[in-house]
Amino acid sequence: MKKVILLVIPILLLAACASQDGGMGPGMGGNGMMERHHAEIPTEYAGLTNPIPADKESLERGSELYTVNCASCHGDGGMGDGPAGSALDPAPSPIAHSSQMMADDYLFWRISEGGVPFGTSMPAWAVFDEQSRWDLINYMRALGDGTVQPISGMGGTAYDPEIQAAQQAEILAKAVEQNVITEEEADTFTTVHDAVEQYRLAHPEVVQSGGNATEREATILAALVEEKIITQAQADAFTDIHDRLGNSGLMP
Repeated sequence: MKKVILLVIPILLLAACASQDGGMGPGMGGNGMMERHHAEIPTEYAGLTNPIPADKESLERGSELYTVNCASCHGDGGMGDGPAGSALDPAPSPIAHSSQMMADDYLFWRISEGGVPFGTSMPAWAVFDEQSRWDLINYMRALGDGTVQPISGMGGTAYDPEIQAAQQAEILAKAVEQNVITEEEADTFTTVHDAVEQYRLAHPEVVQSGGNATEREATILAALVEEKIITQAQADAFTDIHDRLGNSGLMP
């Protein structure tokens, strides 16, 4: 039965991907990104923590599930560059990177319920048992922290901080070109974003501190201000710029 499910689900995934007409529907583009950042985790998921160790066995199970069911949109390396995702709006998330910043309960919720509430093409994966969903989370995070290297299947690049930085620079350049932000604001965003990333890596407990992405980001910014790494003005500017980039549809 397991193999039947694994063979059928990719067809459902491709059908879900193909259902997009390329238009900007409710919750899509920038608004969808902002809704995801501000989303409150439903009660039945809030506070869940991963009970499955990210050991070799879990990563092997997660790799099989990911390659068959997720890589077509998210790419082999989890960078959102799979072949079926190229025409989607909003684009598939670079989950190798974004999963490092999301708590267990948020990721389990999104995998279980899919992207319909946010206007994305991601199917709901509640068809998988709970262990399988946790295995997927372990594997996605392992792609992002370098514990595993992607299996060549659907195509797409491995997570690389330099590639991520280049993609961010491209987004900021487009935002300046479209008068969404100024050059000075692009520089401020990069400076603060780098500080947020360094703090997150040094304090992984923040990721599991609860709340949505916006609340965790606010916690990190407050800590950076308290430690005098950035100023309050920079923190406020970063939040404002982040919102504008999201509302513009430039930042997935």
